[in-house]
Amino acid sequence: MENHSNLATRFFARTMRHSDLDLVVQNENAAYEHPWSKRIFLDCLRAGYQCWVLANKHQIVAHGVMSVAIGESHLLTLCVNPDYQRMGYGRKLFKLLLDRAYKLDAEVCFLEVRASNASAISLYRSLGFTQIGERKNYYPGQTGREDALIMSRSLPLS
Repeated sequence: MENHSNLATRFFARTMRHSDLDLVVQNENAAYEHPWSKRIFLDCLRAGYQCWVLANKHQIVAHGVMSVAIGESHLLTLCVNPDYQRMGYGRKLFKLLLDRAYKLDAEVCFLEVRASNASAISLYRSLGFTQIGERKNYYPGQTGREDALIMSRSLPLS
């Protein structure tokens, strides 16, 4: 079995293209009960957000979208195909997005995460994010709504 560093080098980061959207939406549908639609990704591309994928010639294993404006960045989505989770791809892509945000003069990053998403919360905490608030009933859930934790950290990472 290969180690994680070898796995993480198999895929490269590049900006998301319109031609990627069907694969991106497939990953969303595989990973989330309430996935983003193709229309949302189209809107993000049109808005000029930082839209990135981790890909090779055959597949896209992860994607992320971040808005950057007026000294702030907001992680809007970070998704790793379930077959490739817990291999470092989410961390790799998120670090790239944070670096891009800093290069675009963002001094802070904010995000919301489902209160039940322990693996994402663990990733964000490991990168220095701390909880600064909570949004009650923010996300749709299986039965009713679910709270979101609001997290932030200053930039740059290093």
